[in-house]
Amino acid sequence: MKTAVILFSMGGPASLDAVRPFLFRLFMDPAILRVPFIPRLMLAAFITFRRTKEAKKNYQQMGGHSPLLENTQAQAQALENFLNKPNEGAYRCFVGMSYAPPYIRETVAAVKNYAPDRIVLLPLYPQFSTTTSASVLRDAKKELLAQGLGQTPVSTIDNFCEEGGFITATRSLAQEAARRAQTHGEPKFLFSAHGRPLSIVAAGDPYPAQCGQTMEAVLRGWEGEKPTDPVLCYQSRVGGGEWLQPYTLAEMISAAQAKRPIVVVPLAFVCEHSETIVELGLDYKKKALEAGTPFVEIVQTVGVAPVFIEGLAHLVQKSAGNTRENL
Repeated sequence: MKTAVILFSMGGPASLDAVRPFLFRLFMDPAILRVPFIPRLMLAAFITFRRTKEAKKNYQQMGGHSPLLENTQAQAQALENFLNKPNEGAYRCFVGMSYAPPYIRETVAAVKNYAPDRIVLLPLYPQFSTTTSASVLRDAKKELLAQGLGQTPVSTIDNFCEEGGFITATRSLAQEAARRAQTHGEPKFLFSAHGRPLSIVAAGDPYPAQCGQTMEAVLRGWEGEKPTDPVLCYQSRVGGGEWLQPYTLAEMISAAQAKRPIVVVPLAFVCEHSETIVELGLDYKKKALEAGTPFVEIVQTVGVAPVFIEGLAHLVQKSAGNTRENL
């Protein structure tokens, strides 16, 4: 039996010329800007115009492109290798992106050519949100139907916010950073997630609750002295309106002014990209050092950590055995 596993993420521009169309596609997603089509078109164009110059600067600092695709492909290959250990060729992993190539429709076409007996959909967002997981699953199921795969059994993994491998890998990386930070004093631990507008949370989005569950799960198994005052906080606010708080940068500045070493754990990201490399690792870190902290470390994302990949594999194997969803 052949199983196709599709790993999803948002994607990122492959060049500086691709930044503007990437941003426009992002803001045209009705899960992101929840207004009718014509106002959304106008808003997307306006926000893209306002943000392109700054976004290009960010991508220039990463070599002129986003590393998200190559990092996701590495995760897909590691997962495929693990899944096929006992039965070579039983699984094939594919990568599909929402706002940059390879687009979901292209990935579904590749899956169709593979002719699987069953399909597992795996958004690489640890915590479920209507703005990310639900959006990508909506698009994937639409394409599966459009390309004639509606009769193939499909199962979905919609979150892994407390999955053991993900938690263990995150905790291990955070504890390594903690040991380095402790040589400078009592560290301030900040668990940072991508922000969400409060209007989306008020509509029932479970994202902040699941972020809290991830933080609590990481802390439960902490070896040695646990962080005394960890904070769940949020970064990457876009535009006006009220967003989830406290803000990561404000918490970093506050800790820096108290002369505390800072450890930031990016708990809503599974591989490196602009928000970990540039926003946290360059911009926020620089401001915290200028504000007086003796030490800042942005903890690595889980990437291809073996325990994380093994955890994903177990989720896939369990999901593949589930009954078929209706597309």
